[in-house]
Amino acid sequence: MSDDLKKGLEGVLVAESELSFIDGDEGRLVYRGYDIEDLARDASYEEVLYLLWHGRLPNRDELDEFSESMATAREIDDGVMATVRELAAADEEPMAALRTVVSQLSAYDDDAAADPTDEAANLRKGRRITAKIPTILAAFVRVRNGDEPVAPREDLDHATNFLYMLNGEVPDDVLAETFDMALVLHADHGLNASTFTSMVISSTLADLHSAIPGGIGALSGSLHGGANQDVMEALLELDDSGKDPVEWVEDRLDAGERVPGFGHRVYNVKDPRAKILSEKSEALGEAAGTPQWHDYSVAIEEYLTEEKGLAPNVDFYSASTYYQMGIPIDIYTPIFVMSRVGGWVAHVLEQYEDNRLIRPRARYVGPMDEEFVPVDER
Repeated sequence: MSDDLKKGLEGVLVAESELSFIDGDEGRLVYRGYDIEDLARDASYEEVLYLLWHGRLPNRDELDEFSESMATAREIDDGVMATVRELAAADEEPMAALRTVVSQLSAYDDDAAADPTDEAANLRKGRRITAKIPTILAAFVRVRNGDEPVAPREDLDHATNFLYMLNGEVPDDVLAETFDMALVLHADHGLNASTFTSMVISSTLADLHSAIPGGIGALSGSLHGGANQDVMEALLELDDSGKDPVEWVEDRLDAGERVPGFGHRVYNVKDPRAKILSEKSEALGEAAGTPQWHDYSVAIEEYLTEEKGLAPNVDFYSASTYYQMGIPIDIYTPIFVMSRVGGWVAHVLEQYEDNRLIRPRARYVGPMDEEFVPVDER
């Protein structure tokens, strides 16, 4: 057994997966053999869920049946809604609220007592969890704002239904398609921190209702999913400052602060998802007459890439995209959960297929041979 220390497990292979492939040097992302550019352009989020969970793209009948099963699972029980209301009244952080409520879903799931490795039960549980997260999040936001929750509609797709529940009106096609694309782009991304957390939990033979809240907890940090909120807050700071974007970046760096949304543990070039969302952000800005958010982003990207060799990740352009869709800043990371839960479920299913308890070691660097002294003599 090697004693080489790999902080953060960087570069360490711990599993084999058929789910997603990342080429950090080429800036390529693949889900089960399909390039992300193709999926983002042509596939719906429901199709991507089917691909991740079942290993292939569905035909029309399979997609219709799967989409219907998702739509009919969107409602949440009264007890769950009561918790949503309580947490909203307590002004809980959205990610913390989502983590708590998703954990509660097990109390109302008919498959909660199933064997954790029962694949059919896990697919049903995964479908229900994924379908209910948008309902939970939209209800939380509305109650927090003093509005009544909007019941989900079964005739709308996953992305459109969330925006409908959030705002109380069906979005136009451009907004719905953009949001669906964002969900596709965020659905899976190898063994990132939240996915690995879910895998570690499931490797103990804990169930899906334990693994998914663990993933939410890991995603909440600013070094992972929380970066998208940080990006938009930074852009708003830039806008308020009245400074040129390059001047603002230089001042920030001189003060020892980082610019969020840049750098990635895997990519050495621009994140392919950032390329796609950059185009969407620009189009939304032009349509809304607010091109400054995309303009700021491009100016910052060009400076940091040319002067510092840093490339933007997906968070950098998802921030301005969501902002121009009218989505509250503090639910950007919960929206990440809405998408990435599909990948978490897929990786948990894969973990159960060939399970081995994930149990790394740490190198001990503490004292040795200490003499114990009774408490009254210390």
